[in-house]
Amino acid sequence: MEEIVQFDKQLLLMVNGSDSLFLDYLVLTLTNAKTWIPLYLGLFYVVLVTHKPNWRAIGLILAAAGLCVLLAGTIDDTIVKPLVARWRPTHDPQIGHLVDVANGYRGGNYGFFSAHAANTFSIALFFSLLMRHKLFVCFMVAWSLLNCWTRLYLGVHYPGDITVGLLWGALVGYGVYRLYCRITTPVRYDMRHLYVPIAILCLSIVYAFVRAAIEM
Repeated sequence: MEEIVQFDKQLLLMVNGSDSLFLDYLVLTLTNAKTWIPLYLGLFYVVLVTHKPNWRAIGLILAAAGLCVLLAGTIDDTIVKPLVARWRPTHDPQIGHLVDVANGYRGGNYGFFSAHAANTFSIALFFSLLMRHKLFVCFMVAWSLLNCWTRLYLGVHYPGDITVGLLWGALVGYGVYRLYCRITTPVRYDMRHLYVPIAILCLSIVYAFVRAAIEM
C-alpha cells in the first residue's frame, strides 16, 4: 500500500502545474463550478423542450440530477473526506512544498476522494444514459475528464483521488438512472435539441480561453 501511495504522489508531480501563466488562469476558470452553469441550463433546456408540459417528468429528472450531486459530492465532502482525512497534495507535509500552486489556490485540507470527479461523472453518466446519443455522450464524458485534469494540474488531488471519484460517480450515475427507470419510462431525445448543450459546452471552453488571456 505504501508503494502505491508513493507512486500516486510521484505521478501527481509529473502532471501538476506548468510554467505558463496563461494555462494557470485557464485551468482556474475551467475548474470553477460557475463556469459550467450555462451547461446545466442547456441540459435543463433539453429536458424542458422534450417533456413540456409534463412537469412531473421534468421535476423527476431534476430530482434525479440533484440526487446525483447529493450522493456523489455532498456525501464525499461532508462524510468521506473528514473520515479518511487524506491530505490534499497542496497540504501534504511530505510533498506540499513540491506542488506547483496556481495563483495561491490550494483547496481545503483533505482530498480523498475528488468531489469534482464524482459530481461531474455522475451527471455526465446519468444524462448520457438518459439521452443516449453517441456525440452527446462523448462531449459529456470529455467534460468530466477535463474537470478531472484541472484538479491534477492544480495539485489539489492525487490521481488516486480522481480514480476513486470517477468510480464512485459512475456508480451513483448508473444507480440513479436505474432508480429513475423504475419510477418512469425514459423517452427518446431529439439530437437537434442536444446540440444546444454541446454548443454551450464548447462556448464555455472558449470563454475560459478568452478570460485567461485577459487575466494575463
